[in-house]
Parts: sequence; C-alpha cells; structure tokens
Amino acid sequence: MKAFEKRSGARRLTVRLQGWSRVAVQALEATFATPAAPGSPPFAGASSWWMRLLPYGFGVALVASLLPVTVHLLMHDYDVPGALAGALATAQTAPLLLATTRPLHAWWIVFPADIAGALVLMASDGPRAQLWPWTPPVVVGYCALMLALGLREPRRTLLGVWLATGAAGYLLETVRPYGDPGVTTLLFVLSGVLLLLTSAIRARGEAQRRLAEQETISEAERARRTLLEERARIARELHDVVAHHMSVITVQADSAPYRIPELPEAAREEFASIAGSARESLAEMRRLLAVLRSDGGEGERAPQPGLDRLQQLVEATVRAGVPAELALAAELADGRTEVPQAVGLSAYRIVQEALANVVRHAPGAPTRVSVREDGSGGLTVLVVNGPAGEPVAPLESAGTGHGLVGMRERVRLTGGTLDTGPLPDGGFRIAATLPLGPRVAGAGGRTTSEGAV
Repeated sequence: MKAFEKRSGARRLTVRLQGWSRVAVQALEATFATPAAPGSPPFAGASSWWMRLLPYGFGVALVASLLPVTVHLLMHDYDVPGALAGALATAQTAPLLLATTRPLHAWWIVFPADIAGALVLMASDGPRAQLWPWTPPVVVGYCALMLALGLREPRRTLLGVWLATGAAGYLLETVRPYGDPGVTTLLFVLSGVLLLLTSAIRARGEAQRRLAEQETISEAERARRTLLEERARIARELHDVVAHHMSVITVQADSAPYRIPELPEAAREEFASIAGSARESLAEMRRLLAVLRSDGGEGERAPQPGLDRLQQLVEATVRAGVPAELALAAELADGRTEVPQAVGLSAYRIVQEALANVVRHAPGAPTRVSVREDGSGGLTVLVVNGPAGEPVAPLESAGTGHGLVGMRERVRLTGGTLDTGPLPDGGFRIAATLPLGPRVAGAGGRTTSEGAV
C-alpha cells in the first residue's frame, strides 16, 4: 500500500513538473518573440516576475561562476601572478553584468580585455595549457555576450562584432607561441552561429509586432471606410428626398403667376427669384451627387421607401424563417400623422438593418417591430428579438457592427437618439427616437451602443 502511494505521489509530482516546464517554455518562447526596447532587460515585458528577474539572475550566476574559475586557471595553468590574474579575470567577466541592458558597451570592455589576456599569456614564462589565445572561461563568457548582443543590436553591428572577433583571433594566430589552433576557429564559428540565431529570433519578433500594428491600422481604416461609405449612401438617398421637395418648390414658384392672376408684379418677381434659386440648388445637388456616385455604380432609381413599406419588409422577413410581427400605429398607417420623408426613410432603414441582423445572427428568433408616435412629438422605432428558438448555427458567427454604424448616422442626421444592447434572455434590442418636427442634427442627438448583433 505504501509503495502504491509512493508511486502515485511520484506520478503526480512528475505531471506537475511537466506542466510547470511546459508553461515556462511557452513563456520563454513568447518573451523571445518580443524583444525588449533598448536600455531595458530582455524580458522586461514578461508577465511573470520571475521571468523579468531571469536575465539579472543569469548574469550574476555567470559572473559568480566564471570569475573564480578564470582566476584559478590563470594562476595555476598559465602561471600568471595573482594580482594580474585577478585584474584580467575581473575585466573579462564583470562587464557581463552590464550585458543585461547594454550588451554593446559590455563588448567594448570584454573584447579588449580578452585580447590583453591573450598577450599576457603569450608573455608568461610559466607552465602553460594548450588553449590559446582564448581560454575556456573566455569562450563561455564571450558566447553568453553574443546571445545578449544578438537580441538587442542591429545586424550591421552584429556583423562588425563578428568580423572583429575573427580578425583579432586570426591576427593573434600569426604570433602563436603554443597551443591548439582550433580554439580560434571554434570561437569564430560559435559566435557567428549565436549571433545569427538570436538576430533571427529578434527579426521574427519585430515582424510579428509590425504585423500586429498593421492589423490594428487596417481595422481602423476599414471602420473609417465603412463609415464613409454609409454616409455616402445616406447622402445619395437624401438627395432624392430633398430633390423632390426642391422640384415641387420650383414648379409651385413657376406656376404661381398663372394660378393666381391677381398677383402684383413684385410678387411675380419674387416667385421667379425663388424658382431660379431652387433650380440653382438642384443643379448644385446634382453635381454633389455625381461626386458621390463617381465610383461607377448606378444609383437607385426606385422611389425611396417609407413607413408604408414596413409591412412588406416584415412579410419578407417572415418568409426568410423569422417569426416577426409589426405593430404600426393607426395614425401612422393611414397618414393622419405627417411624417417627413427623411424620417420615414431613416425609420425604414433602421428596421431593415435590424431584421437583417436577426436573420444573420439569430435565425428563427421571435422578433417584434413597433413604430409609434410618442407623446413628445417624436417617432419611436423599437425592434426586439429573443434568443434563437433552436440551437441553430448563425449565418455569421461574429458581427462587424457596420449596420449599427448606419443606424447611428441616420439617427444623428435627424437629431434623434439610438439605444442598442443585448437583453438578459439572450436577445437584442434596438430603440430609436426620431423627431417628427424640425430639429438640427447633432444639437440633441445621442447614440448609445452597448453591443452589436
């Protein structure tokens, strides 16, 4: 029984250690993929505190291990005096602490110190080891420094460091007094491989960061383009509304002298001036519309819809599989309440987009459409849909919010208010209030968005 418990405990410990190691490896990969900015340690952006302290701990451990080993090696294997050995070892290893934040500065200290150490070993008369001009601690410390350099410095600097390392090593080889010539080539190859690998990691992280920035910019541009397209479409529709009224004004002003024969001459001139101004305004609006339709697309030639088309819109939605119902106030249905054409068009488009959202994102959800006149002289448009009756996959899994952009623009144009948001039962609600009387757009318009269908 005890043996079984021990095996179970060992197995749980193994699984836990594997989980910790997997998390640590993932954290290291994420950290290496996003190098830190100049002047900060490599893992400054890591979420874990131990990851942020890791470079400092590695530097301290490296110096603490290399410094005594270098002093011992210089004194016993190369017969260097103790004071000189301590000074050389300190110059070759202590700057590695600076490599955490300023690796290039550390290299400017370590590289001359390594060359000076090689010259000291060449002039020493005591028993010597076979490795020259670079001792084993020098190779280890220099490789660690190459890791820090590759993660921080540009490729031109790395190429210069690598070439300087090779040039110094092979120049010293020309005056080699003893030792194995392979250590120079070894350090040259190792430093090149490390610089290449770490610079590749750094380049990959920078490419990912630029890609993320570009995606953010593209998303902002896409939203801006959608807003401009929606505004242009609204402007094209409003042209038809305003052009109709201006045409009526022109006809009435031109025909007034014939319909009212007793008009005085001054009134006739005034009506002629009104007709001329209306025709000039129509010409300007046509020029504006030509600019808005300069993309080559054909404009809509059918009459613009209004409240009288809501019943057809709801019936089409029912045929699409959405159990929708319309509650239109009687005074609005029979025309007893005069609704401005721009307000009627905006109300129709809001209902149209809301029903389209239900079809796309909540197919089969029961939907109620209510259009009525409120007590303050405004038109209230309310579209409420419940959750889908059955677990049916939506036709679109994520909303773009483009329909809500059009609703906000139409509401802002008429000076109304818009309130949208999800319901506790999983449905969605769109409520718009459009003024029936004259009102300056933007003077009191308010939009509230709590979500997107």
